[in-house]
Amino acid sequence: MATEPEPQGPARRTPPAQSARSAAAVNALRTAPSLAGGGIVPGVPSRGLPTRTGDSTPDWLEPAMAANGIGSFDWDIRRDVLEGDHRACAILGLESGRFDRSSAAFLAMLHPEDAPVVRRRVERAVAELGQCGAYYRTVFPGGELHAVRFRGRVLADAFGRASRMVGFVWDATVELHKRERAGELAALREERSRFIKEAARALSEAVTVRDVARVFTELPLPGLPPDGLVLASLEAGRLHVLGASGYPPEDMHPYHRTPLLPTHPAAEAIRNRAPVFIATRDEYRERYPEAWPQLAEGGMRSAWAFLPLVASGRPIGVCLVSFDDDRRLDADERTLLSTLGGLVAQSLARARLHDAEHELAAGLQRVMLPRTVPSVPGVTTSVRYLAAGSGLQIGGDWYDVVPLPGGHVGLVIGDVQGHDVHAAGIMGQLRIALRAYAAEGHPPAAVMARASRFLADLDTDHFATCTYAEVNVDYGVVYAVRAGHLDPVVRRADGSATVVPVTGGLPLGVAPDEEYRVTRFSLDPGETVVLCTDGLVEARDMDLDTGFARLCEAVSGELPGRGESPRDPIEVLADRIASQAADSTEREDDIALLLLRWDGPAGGLAAQQLRRRIGQADLARISELRGELRDALRRWGVAELVDTAELLASELVTNAIRHTDRDAMFTARLYREPGDGRVAEAGRARLRVEVEDESDLWPTRRTPGEQASSGRGLMLVEALADGWGVEPRGSGKRMWFELSAEPQGEPAES
Repeated sequence: MATEPEPQGPARRTPPAQSARSAAAVNALRTAPSLAGGGIVPGVPSRGLPTRTGDSTPDWLEPAMAANGIGSFDWDIRRDVLEGDHRACAILGLESGRFDRSSAAFLAMLHPEDAPVVRRRVERAVAELGQCGAYYRTVFPGGELHAVRFRGRVLADAFGRASRMVGFVWDATVELHKRERAGELAALREERSRFIKEAARALSEAVTVRDVARVFTELPLPGLPPDGLVLASLEAGRLHVLGASGYPPEDMHPYHRTPLLPTHPAAEAIRNRAPVFIATRDEYRERYPEAWPQLAEGGMRSAWAFLPLVASGRPIGVCLVSFDDDRRLDADERTLLSTLGGLVAQSLARARLHDAEHELAAGLQRVMLPRTVPSVPGVTTSVRYLAAGSGLQIGGDWYDVVPLPGGHVGLVIGDVQGHDVHAAGIMGQLRIALRAYAAEGHPPAAVMARASRFLADLDTDHFATCTYAEVNVDYGVVYAVRAGHLDPVVRRADGSATVVPVTGGLPLGVAPDEEYRVTRFSLDPGETVVLCTDGLVEARDMDLDTGFARLCEAVSGELPGRGESPRDPIEVLADRIASQAADSTEREDDIALLLLRWDGPAGGLAAQQLRRRIGQADLARISELRGELRDALRRWGVAELVDTAELLASELVTNAIRHTDRDAMFTARLYREPGDGRVAEAGRARLRVEVEDESDLWPTRRTPGEQASSGRGLMLVEALADGWGVEPRGSGKRMWFELSAEPQGEPAES
């Protein structure tokens, strides 16, 4: 407790003899023995004071002291005896037998923090023959804390020595309470100021409406802890309860999504743009009789504060603060709640806008991306899309799975430049165009080239990166084309992960005449191709090499086997890859992820048919076809036919392309004759290759000269094939040849 400043006496030099006497008096103050006897003696006469009638005290002094509650005391310094009147005893809270009239007993009554101050001031007054005063606290016998003020002066004897101290005491408990209350109010104001800062910070960090409701219902209001909190938005005249604490859910049901009655206090708060405070249930019933019956059914609360939520001059909701007991809020408490309502209103308005933008972005993204991934026999796919951690949460990343002619499948992963609605619109157009090109049966290089020209023709000043891969489902061969995008990652059968280098070209839309090169690689049954956009492997704090290393680590981890988990292992792998970035709220780019696992043909045997369309102007496709035929024959277990079949098939396809103006259809089938019944031995194998075109011009066999550069195709077919011929097809023709292979056991597994 604060005390008065020590009085400063006049600057003078104390004679040595007087100093010795003062020191003796001070020592007596500290060490004087207690005297037996009880209490302070009331009615001590006043000494050394002037009188009007010869009495020791004037007639007017006692009534004046009594009227002001002032008591007097007299301390004999030499004998260390302290005496006082009855008012002093009452002010000090003394009882008979409790006080032995010594200075030590008096100091023992004081608060431990105040006793040293009082002792020091009295010692100085005795030493200087001056006056002193102090404010101190004392504890009454009942335990209550009181405060006392005293003022005294030291009197000297005839020899100039300190003899007595006389003075007055008066009760200062009211002042003590005022100081305590002022301290409490100052602490409460500081706590409320700190609360407003913390609430403003928490509400500013709330992103969604759900976040705002959670923050509001968890706020610890200082000085007036509420028993119930409710946050509700106003939409089309109806209340939507967003969050509540201190109320059972069944109490909120009658108010949720119901019209707000004009006689309800919440309606008045919204209508007047001012808080409504209700201190008692009687006041509620008197002010809002029509709304009272609905409230009376609950019967939980006794005081309420309805705070309107107003943002940009428009009411958007109301929040309720309620108490179980009657509560009349003072001006500071009302100001605090009004300020809180303003903060909640601004935060809720911002969160509603964010949720609306997020819903718009999510809806647009759902429309742009495939609703479902088609199921293709022989492969299993899994896709993931993660929106950016901030911003509009919509961009140009996309994936697609396209069923192709012949039962094969095309994989598309891409990213349009930018992260806005414009980029998303371009992405939608480009995805549809690329899907159409692929579904028409164009080879990967042609699909990518046409998509690039399409984007350039849109004249959007945007480019896009893309990887397109055509997967031969029959025997697991992948033909990949890359336009400025990332290389694919393959999870091998042994669980390892490798980045497959794919020859790259310029991004789509940069150079309309760009020609893209195809990279071919094979999959074994159970191996998985992983395609992703750069948001997964690149960030401000992560370079591309580090990102690919993390991706390969996630891809190569151990997966549950078939039957060990209710989920397909490819779904587990997709979740594990996506989880690397799913928890990052600072992610600046979207992530598209596409996984395809080649399961192999049913029964573990490769399908024994290969069917491909060859574009009339696509001579490079012939080379790709030869490679596919070689892989197919090896997987079918007739590797000895590879060289001959490749040569003759090339001759037939080249002949159809050169001498017609339409596309050609290539088909290779392997037929097996029944064996002799032995398990390990299959029957005789017969390969039939057909090339169909729409030309009615039949091939003519001729004998070329030694210097001729053409004309030997049919001669080779006739010489090497076991049989060949030409068949009409109504419009066009079909050329074919057959090769036979001796049985060598079961076909190789795919």
